[in-house]
Order: sequence, then structure tokens, then C-alpha cells
Amino acid sequence: MKPVRSLARVMLSGIFVVSGARGLQNPGQLASTAKPVTDRIAPLIENTVPGVPTDTESLVRINSAVQLGAGLMLATGRFSRPAALLLAGTLLPTTAAGHPFWSNDDPATRTSNQVHFLKNLGLLGGLLLAAADTEGRPGLRWRAGHRIGHSRRSVQRAVRTARREARIAVRSAATARRIPG
Repeated sequence: MKPVRSLARVMLSGIFVVSGARGLQNPGQLASTAKPVTDRIAPLIENTVPGVPTDTESLVRINSAVQLGAGLMLATGRFSRPAALLLAGTLLPTTAAGHPFWSNDDPATRTSNQVHFLKNLGLLGGLLLAAADTEGRPGLRWRAGHRIGHSRRSVQRAVRTARREARIAVRSAATARRIPG
């Protein structure tokens, strides 16, 4: 991994590691802010994944644990692409719950929430870039196409060889029939 790429991943993941650790230590502090969003998604979670707790504090803990774990994976470069996608998924409800500038009446609070909302959009863009980063190696699409092409050429070569061997066998049999004895 190149040093710039490593440094960028560590810098990008820092906010998620810190906020994930804080959320795990004190989920009650974030629960009041997250309540409007968790109330909307709780029925969806109950229908999709039965057995998962849907109270606000548990959802904050789950979100924080995912942010901490995925942030550490992104920082270390282990499974960094899936980790970036997980972080992007956790960032969406966090941004909607934490920075609803559209519902603020106070201009100062509204401006502050707009700035944080746009900052989180920038983080989302960075996470999407990290998720698409193949570290200079060919992507899955190219590798699959290359493998298919390689397989196709191998089959064509095998067919040509089999035809050539069949022609040789036919000629050998015809020659053997002509030779007495």
C-alpha cells in the first residue's frame, strides 16, 4: 500500500473510530438526538431482521460498534473497501439525525447544522472513493472479462488441437490399412 493511500485512510477513518468509541461509552447522550430517525427505521428493521433490538439506545450502540470496527478496518487497510461501504451506510442516518438543518428556526443553529451536514457529505464522498479504490490492481470486472477471454482462447486452442490430432489419426489409420502385413 502506498504511503499516501495509507495516510488518507487513517485520516478518513479517525472520525469514525473516535465517534464509535464515544457512542459505545455513552449511548444515552446520542439517543435523544437519534430518536426521530430510529423511530422511523425501527419498523423497517423489525420487518427485515427479526430479533434485532429496535430501541434507540441499542441502535445507537450497534451504529457505534459498526463505526468503530469498520473505522479500524479502513485504517489498517484490512477489507478497506467493504469497511468504507459500511461506514457510508452508517453515515447516512447519523447525518440525518445529527444535523437536520431543515428543521431549525434559529439562524445560527441552522448555519452550524448546514456546515456539519455538508462536512458529512464530503466524508461520504471520501468513503465512496475509498470503496471504489482498487489500489492500482485491476477491478473485478476486468479480471472476470480477462478470465473469460483466457478461457475462450484455451477452449479454441483445445478444439484446434483435437481436430489436428483427429486428422493425424485418420491419416495414420488409412496408411496402416494400405501397408500389408
